[in-house]
This record gives sequence, structure tokens and C-alpha cells, in this order.
Amino acid sequence: MRRLKRDPMERAFQRGYQHGIYGKSRDLCPFTQAGTRQAWINGWREGRTDHWDGMIGTAGVHRLNEFHAVG
Repeated sequence: MRRLKRDPMERAFQRGYQHGIYGKSRDLCPFTQAGTRQAWINGWREGRTDHWDGMIGTAGVHRLNEFHAVG
């Protein structure tokens, strides 16, 4: 069975989270549209918070899966 494409806002959030968890700069956001950019920034902020809380590596990946399951 073919999976439906994920929501673009969800994908932007996840990509931002991945950048944040690995300590990358917010300036690397590839989006220009306001809504998508905001979703990416929100994900980046969550990722940075988790990075500062020590959720690096596998713990961060599990946290990202939690976001995906909730959404």
C-alpha cells in the first residue's frame, strides 16, 4: 500500500528539528515562505532545546519519532 505524502509543514518541522538537535545554525533554513519557514524554525527551537537537555544521537531520533506519532 502506498503511503500518502507527508504534510509539508510537518516535514519542515522535522528538518528544522534535525538541524537543531545537531547544533546547526538557524540561518541554514532553506525555506522562504512564511508558514513553512516558521514550522522549520519551531522544529529548530525544539531541537536546540533537546540538544541543550542532552538528547543527542539516538535519544533525539526517538524524540523526533514522538513528534511524528502525535502529528
